[in-house]
Amino acid sequence: MAERVRLAFLGIDNPHGFSWRELLRQFPDEIEITALVPGFGGATASLEESLADLPRFDTVDELIANGAFDAAVVCLPNDAGPAAVARLAEAGKHVLAEKPAAACADTFRPAAERLGEAEVAFQSGYMWRYDECADRLREMVADGRFGKLISTEITFVTSDVRRRGPDHYLFDPNVSGAGFFNWLGCHQLDLIFYILQQPIVGVTARVGVFGGTDCQVEDGGTIVLDLADGSLVTFVGGYWLPRWAGESRWCIRGTERWVHWDPVRKGTAGVLDIHGPMPQWFAMEETFETTAEPCPGYGGHLGRAVIRDWLDAMARPGSVCRNTPGSTQATLELLDAVYRSSREERRVECDIRI
Repeated sequence: MAERVRLAFLGIDNPHGFSWRELLRQFPDEIEITALVPGFGGATASLEESLADLPRFDTVDELIANGAFDAAVVCLPNDAGPAAVARLAEAGKHVLAEKPAAACADTFRPAAERLGEAEVAFQSGYMWRYDECADRLREMVADGRFGKLISTEITFVTSDVRRRGPDHYLFDPNVSGAGFFNWLGCHQLDLIFYILQQPIVGVTARVGVFGGTDCQVEDGGTIVLDLADGSLVTFVGGYWLPRWAGESRWCIRGTERWVHWDPVRKGTAGVLDIHGPMPQWFAMEETFETTAEPCPGYGGHLGRAVIRDWLDAMARPGSVCRNTPGSTQATLELLDAVYRSSREERRVECDIRI
């Protein structure tokens, strides 16, 4: 058996921390967690007893100086994560950064530069890049099967602020920097780059608190994006459902076909309802349904693919994961443009690309 990757885990009580560790445990022959940096003021409420005796370090510098590890999963909050990623890269450690990795593009840029200089494998928590339906849509776009793209409509709505409580760190601007779009909407913004493969040249947005619970960051809003090919993207989303739940939908429309993507349809791993032209009497209609073997841990089969890609990149120096420092940086730049547009109440011209 090949020697296992020794892994440090930073940010024990991140909302996804336990699930990330459960996911990592699905690779017992390849990964061993050997060190912890609790973060979050030293909180260990979600720490498993099987890891309770591992060496703990208060800071990243202490970890680098005294820890025995090859790679790190960074699940620290936005105010601490970027500096940790930069230091780990400087030390030659492979890094997986929980999304969004930072509050804004400027704070992540030094980390992206250090990652670019270091010969380390970088991965981030944007798991939907590993979804089969997302891959199919990306291939359709690249193959020209939509014809001329006209519009993409995205809806992503999840549990309201009351579920965690407005005092949660995710809603503290001094820690997180922003709200729904930074923490959750970022998944969809990242997928826009991945699926549509176009630079974004204009952003018009209105974000704010629209639900029934006051908080210091936005609980959602609406975004309109102009792509370089002339098509539009509209994205409506927020923390707006009065229970633990989520809804997610895409519709891509072109001159030659349109496709509805339901990524969370019950009993499937996602479904594409494909509607094509009617050159004679019969229209092209197809339902493409995906399945996946269940996998414990964060993201299930998508999370497994994220870790697999990261491990493969470690084993092949110079190779890259589907998520890169550049793609993570581009998503943060888009988030910056969204918040700027809403703040200044105008369309923001830009040229954001990967």
